[in-house]
Amino acid sequence: MLPFRLVYHERYDLHLGDHVFPAKKYRWLKDRMLRFRFAVPEDFVEPEPATDDDVRLVHEAEYVAKLRSGTLSYQDILRLEIPYSRQMVEAFWLAAGGTVLAAQLAMKDGVGFNIGGGFHHAFPGHGEGFCAINDIAIAVRCLQADGRIKRAMVVDVDVHHGNGTASVFANDASVFTLSIHQFNNYPSEKPLSSLDIHLADGTGDAEYLHRLGNGYRAALAMFRPELVLYVAGADPYAEDQLGGLSLSLDGLMERDRLVIRTALTQGIPVGIVLAGGYAQSVEDTITIHANTAAVAKDVLEKVRGGGGWHAWRNAT
Repeated sequence: MLPFRLVYHERYDLHLGDHVFPAKKYRWLKDRMLRFRFAVPEDFVEPEPATDDDVRLVHEAEYVAKLRSGTLSYQDILRLEIPYSRQMVEAFWLAAGGTVLAAQLAMKDGVGFNIGGGFHHAFPGHGEGFCAINDIAIAVRCLQADGRIKRAMVVDVDVHHGNGTASVFANDASVFTLSIHQFNNYPSEKPLSSLDIHLADGTGDAEYLHRLGNGYRAALAMFRPELVLYVAGADPYAEDQLGGLSLSLDGLMERDRLVIRTALTQGIPVGIVLAGGYAQSVEDTITIHANTAAVAKDVLEKVRGGGGWHAWRNAT
């Protein structure tokens, strides 16, 4: 079995039909993990959906009610860029519950992995960019409300700026938001994160890893979070349809290793969510997400060194 749990629900599919966002990727990723014997059925755990109270820790009550009742305006749906359905809303609530569970499991095991989530474009009062509610922010607020953590860091490596997350946590000294992204890409307006690393079109592996490493290590040293939520977007890949960076598959794995290892070696647990991925071949997107899980397994096993997460963490 894996040294951490994989959070997944068969109803994560957003039922988008013919859409650039391959919402069936969650099931395909689980199937691949089982087919290649990376995981066994016992490694998977099903989340409960987030409660409406959980969601309202981040989102305005009126907006939550509109999503629940199917009364979004035409402009709301245009901004969201995905068709409305009850199944879509259910999937977002499950994804948020999955990210909360992955964060809770990370606190116990060192790593928690949600095969879903990462909907970083959702603001308190509206959704946009395929994101109806912000599961990342909901997870942080739930763990803070439960007294599990006081300080969290969001490390967002999706090719698109994490504008919704930046907006949610603006002027909040308890949450550090880091976003490394292609500057000349969606969204056009980019609210300030705690640290924004703007990249030029076509940036490749070497420059990407150098700038991420410098910014991330400095942020960890300064902020010292009790949890890192890692938004592991697959779309910085060179063959992504909605991205304009030039990372290779190997470069993306090194990115994952840098983020996960740097936190774990300092005793900081990591909750992982998938976020975007729109490769010309959906198999490439699945490979990138599967590689993130493989890197997490490798790093956690090496960091534990046979001593167990709790014993190791307490000694750091």
